[in-house]
Amino acid sequence: MGMNLLYSNDRKGEYPDSWYAATATPIERFAALSGDATADVCIVGGGYTGLSAALHLAEAGLRVVLLEAHRAGFGASGRNGGQLGSGQRMDQDGLETLMGVSDARKLWQLSEDAKNLVKSLISRHAIDCHLKPGIAHACFSESEAAHEHAYAEHLQRRYGYDQIQLLDEARMHAICPSPAYKGGSLDMGAAHLHPLNYALGLARAATAAGATICEQSEVLDIEDGPQIRVRTAGGTVTAQHLVLACNGYLGGLNQQVAARVMPINNFIVATEPLGDDAARVLARDVAVADTKFVVNYFRLSHDKRLLFGGGESYGYRFPADIEATVRKPMQKIFPHTKDVKVDYAWGGTLAITMKRMPYLARLAPNVLTASGYSGHGVGSATHAGWLMAQAIQGQAEGFDTLSRVPAPRFPGGPRMRSPLLMLAMTWFALRDRLGI
Repeated sequence: MGMNLLYSNDRKGEYPDSWYAATATPIERFAALSGDATADVCIVGGGYTGLSAALHLAEAGLRVVLLEAHRAGFGASGRNGGQLGSGQRMDQDGLETLMGVSDARKLWQLSEDAKNLVKSLISRHAIDCHLKPGIAHACFSESEAAHEHAYAEHLQRRYGYDQIQLLDEARMHAICPSPAYKGGSLDMGAAHLHPLNYALGLARAATAAGATICEQSEVLDIEDGPQIRVRTAGGTVTAQHLVLACNGYLGGLNQQVAARVMPINNFIVATEPLGDDAARVLARDVAVADTKFVVNYFRLSHDKRLLFGGGESYGYRFPADIEATVRKPMQKIFPHTKDVKVDYAWGGTLAITMKRMPYLARLAPNVLTASGYSGHGVGSATHAGWLMAQAIQGQAEGFDTLSRVPAPRFPGGPRMRSPLLMLAMTWFALRDRLGI
């Protein structure tokens, strides 16, 4: 790919101008890598995946050096909608068809482990990130709502999951008064949080456990072998094991991953504080995601702003006017917000896979990778970091279950991707608009 997404939409070594960055509990900058270091494990990428791997490996007594091109939590980990959802990104009935009932059950259990891991890390390390229970899934038609209810019943019957309340139109409007929604469900086992504060909390915990984090240390190349050498502009790390945790910012570091994990951009605005008017958006402090293909997702911040994510953009550059991009879907869901001031608007790069399941792979005996969380990264990425830490210590069962999920290549390789994605997204967006 000609464009380096690490720098195409952002300032070097700086967080974006997001509401999250403006309200985060700041953390001292970590020094860049300087000179030659040795480690048991070198981790590339300082988002949830890399930070979780670093924390868990350091707690197990391994020497860990984590290299981050910008700042800890700089990428999707510090910019996302803050939703900690249940299940995998693919529905269980889809996984049952794809993988068989036995592996689908294991994947459900892994997704429950992921949520529990996030909640326990927040409590164990006293991470102040406004963790609150509840995600509502909002549907645009009665037939979608009926499908949502049938799925919730399937989860209860086959998986014993009993945290979901079924919502008819009136119950949905009692939570979210948007006239667009005709029903849905409320999952009280899911949660929402301040994603950047959560990432920074993981970074603090990892360094307290003994991991070394190097910021502004972009990896320029990697020499594989029994000893792995990782080079930055400032030095090298020689390690026994390598963890690639770059998600949408991998660039050309590994072709096998790049063929299967595609970066896409997503956009969020934060309105001015709404005060008593917040109830016109959400009457309860839960997060919402709807059934659009280009999904709308939103929640209230702790200072009563509407944080609304949505909007389409094709190609890898952020649109010149992010606010206008997100206002369009926001006003469809909440017509009254056309008069509401937007204080922050930002974009971020996440990564998707063809099956919308994370791509976990052993690229060499001592090289592991996890990425492609497809908008489900708060839980999945944290958990993938833990799974890789376990696998490096010889406990690979969970890692192996996820790595068995088929991971087809995107057609046409990296060069063709952006046009293909534009075609696909334009088609799905058209279907959304026509209500097909």
